[in-house]
Amino acid sequence: MTPVLRLMRSSGADPAVPLPDYASAGAAGADLRANLPPEARAAGVTIGLMQRALIPTGLGMEIPEGFEAQIRARSGLALRHGLIIANAPGTIDSDYRGEVGVILVNLGAEPYIVAHGARIAQMVIAPVTRARFVEGPLSDSARGGGGFGSTGMD
Repeated sequence: MTPVLRLMRSSGADPAVPLPDYASAGAAGADLRANLPPEARAAGVTIGLMQRALIPTGLGMEIPEGFEAQIRARSGLALRHGLIIANAPGTIDSDYRGEVGVILVNLGAEPYIVAHGARIAQMVIAPVTRARFVEGPLSDSARGGGGFGSTGMD
């Protein structure tokens, strides 16, 4: 089953900014674009070194129950400019109806300007499995309580 996402542009969003789309036939993530407020469109939004910014997409979404949208970094922006998603992957729940924003962090060597309409992240639609939580003793395993690095260096 192909999930269908209903999208609605936020008040003041630029309708010329394309909706999310897949860049290739095999792409898992659809590109999300910056939809900046009118006063920021000409200059863009500058993210300084080691700073973060919430970049608006201008979109609200209705994600089908049983699915989530995962917001992930674009590999080219991460490699070339050090831009990552602060809470990667960010999750948009099926019952959220507000505007989607992307929290970008600049780990690069110089300030980065997010241009209006620029591709800033990718969105992967994924099924959600909800667990039932019960309290009780844990079974044994080969790893046991070994934590970080306990399975070796490689």
